[in-house]
Amino acid sequence: MHTSPFFARPPRLLVAPLAALLVGVAPAPIHAQAQTGILSLSVTHSTLKNTAKPTGELKAQVDSLDMLIASAAKLGRTSELRRLYAHSIALLQKRAWTPEAEFASALLVRSDRLIIDPARPWTMRLEQSFSPLIALERPLTARVALRQRDAANPRAPLVLVKELGVFDGVPRDLRDAPFAISANLRDVPNGSYVVTVDMADSARALGTASVSVVVRNGLDASVQRLETAAARAAEPLRSDLLFPIDRMRNVNASRIALGTFNAARDFAAAESLLTSVSAKKDPWLGKTGDLKRHYRLDAADEIMPYRLYVPTAYSARKPLPLVIALHGLGATEDSFFESYGGTLPKLAEQRGYIIAAPLGYRVDGGYGVALSGGNDPAATRARTLSEQDVLEVLAAVRKQYAVDGSRVYLMGHSMGAIGTWAIAAKTPTQWSALGVFAGFGVASTAKTIGAIPQFVVHGDADPTVPVLGSRMMVAALKTVGADVQYVEVPGGNHTNVVEPNFVAMFDFFDRFPKR
Repeated sequence: MHTSPFFARPPRLLVAPLAALLVGVAPAPIHAQAQTGILSLSVTHSTLKNTAKPTGELKAQVDSLDMLIASAAKLGRTSELRRLYAHSIALLQKRAWTPEAEFASALLVRSDRLIIDPARPWTMRLEQSFSPLIALERPLTARVALRQRDAANPRAPLVLVKELGVFDGVPRDLRDAPFAISANLRDVPNGSYVVTVDMADSARALGTASVSVVVRNGLDASVQRLETAAARAAEPLRSDLLFPIDRMRNVNASRIALGTFNAARDFAAAESLLTSVSAKKDPWLGKTGDLKRHYRLDAADEIMPYRLYVPTAYSARKPLPLVIALHGLGATEDSFFESYGGTLPKLAEQRGYIIAAPLGYRVDGGYGVALSGGNDPAATRARTLSEQDVLEVLAAVRKQYAVDGSRVYLMGHSMGAIGTWAIAAKTPTQWSALGVFAGFGVASTAKTIGAIPQFVVHGDADPTVPVLGSRMMVAALKTVGADVQYVEVPGGNHTNVVEPNFVAMFDFFDRFPKR
């Protein structure tokens, strides 16, 4: 089953799956430097309510918190929203909401570098995402350690690698006075780690803050090699070389969560291109299979990744159909390749389709749809760039590969399904057919996209995006005479309806070259 977070609900009410999102609100959370987005917290919270269906006193408590959440959202009080969501989610998960639990939920660790060359000193800061109401009358102490996950059992307790020290004199208000902690990582080998900070006073444990980091010996030298080579390379190879550096800087600047960037893989992939640059060769010429490519999104001044599958039988002399695949909330361009049983690229190979999956600028970009943020300029910018990223990837693939212009398809799951209907309404002549899994659309756009054949799937027990969203859109499409194949899965939830219907989607696409 796919475990990445996805998205949402018909207009105004937001919901979403739990697996990865709950990491940020469970006891002893692992905080990425870029915190879990408010949209993701909202979606997780709504999905929990739909799943738990609280009654009695619990419902009264949750309803009361909902009123406070609505007020804080209207006023743009992000820190207060984090506290209220943490409180309500704890109640829905039947966890006690004590002063200590609130204090632990507020703790986080930040640093100017999460991808670390241990040859240089490394400093972190202990902070709070909101001000907890706990009474702190005794001195606070922080015990810091470097730990690692058990690769064979990721759910097992973290394994201690190195004690990094015990620090006294921690301020009681870490929003007003973040606490700096220096750590020596010189003897630490390459790998992914978790720095844990256990907080206590003289009488009680107060919770744990954590941050994931990547140690990469020789990182600074690698950056220099890649930047030197990129200066001699043309696009898009220049972007392939510079991507890990650009992404690392965005992670370190708190714009992107570390968990969405595989530093070891991406730096190694960029380094593997250096020989081609020296030989003045195109490393991608004639390559097929599963590829990761990049380009510069000028409007964002960032290098964006996209995942690509090119069938092994591909020839520039024979154009192939193309599917643009849009991931759900919290997932990345890797989602359709590494989740859903890895079925989509296998079917692309069998059926002779190119698959391209954009990131959509951010994991919660929304592909142009105002899922949250209202008129907030940052949210508006993100969703505009998200939509633009999709169309730029489409243009890049059509430029670099022989694509059958009469067979270009758009599909997505959850947030990606919402984006599929939204982008199709803005660019209806681009698409030969659509594949929509567990989404919702705007009924007034039905006439605009009515000429596009559409394959729609939804589970009638979906707690994340209620099935009503698809039912209403399909009804509107049929009213305007659209060719729609609607599959409603009895008992189907938000994720288990997707992979089993991929074959039927390709069968549907095969029937519809663009007229």
